[in-house]
Amino acid sequence: MHTFARLLQATVAGALVVAVSHGLAAAPATSIPHIQLPWLTTEPAGVQATGAVLAEGITGTALWSRQANTPIPIASIAKVMTALVVVDAGDLDRTIAVPQEAIAYCVRHDGSTAGLVPGEVLTARQLLYALMLPSGCDAAYTLADAYGPGQDGFIARMNDTAHRMNMAGTHFADPSGLPVPDDHSTYSTPADLVTLGLRAMSLPVFRAIASSKSYHLPAGPGNRDHFWQTTNLLLRDYPGTIGIKTGWTDAAGTCLLFETVRAGIPLIGVVLNSSPDSAVVAKNDAESMLNWAYDPILTLLPIS
Repeated sequence: MHTFARLLQATVAGALVVAVSHGLAAAPATSIPHIQLPWLTTEPAGVQATGAVLAEGITGTALWSRQANTPIPIASIAKVMTALVVVDAGDLDRTIAVPQEAIAYCVRHDGSTAGLVPGEVLTARQLLYALMLPSGCDAAYTLADAYGPGQDGFIARMNDTAHRMNMAGTHFADPSGLPVPDDHSTYSTPADLVTLGLRAMSLPVFRAIASSKSYHLPAGPGNRDHFWQTTNLLLRDYPGTIGIKTGWTDAAGTCLLFETVRAGIPLIGVVLNSSPDSAVVAKNDAESMLNWAYDPILTLLPIS
């Protein structure tokens, strides 16, 4: 490893030791510890998101944040928790039939779909690709129904997992993050979502799925042919991106939970409500935050 990269890691580690010694690393979920690195001045330019965090990707200690502990809608970023609950439950090679109600659910809420059809049979692992890449609400419903068991049971498991992870600013009302009438609906905080992202990306199965740009499921005896592509523009366009998940609803605006590794340095972040409807603005917000952190380092390293 290049000497400067070693120096960076040592500086970050030293800053974290200081944070721990002051009790910051043990802070509750309603706050997020910060470190100030000497090459980071001012703040990222032009970030439009209402809520945002950029953190180092090992402990989740923030480098910069905005409204980090304010709960707001998160749209389909909720599917990260749906995937986490399924992966934690295991048995990913079990076969699951797509229920008729999964399609009706998408139509009723005008949700994004993976193009599933009632009665076709996929494995849970295949449904996770359908959930994460094209952001299939039909896949979310199908997985929740199978693993809950039932929607209410699964949503309870999502909230129980959030509670056990000390995500005190988070509530799930739906496995897709779609608005639910007469409910508090689904919301979280940027700080909680960094916690969620770190936990999910620590699982090799989830990480492999979240980092995939596309996935082809050939037609088989019980399923039609599917080709799914990621909705994550950052994964397509920004070097070093390894995930994680997009989101959009009218209430949430465009959202993006992301992780990158450049020059051996992992960063994780989130932007919430970057724009009423533009995924490009959310991607640009994330890029501005990442470039603010990486550019001073990469200019001194022969690594991009």
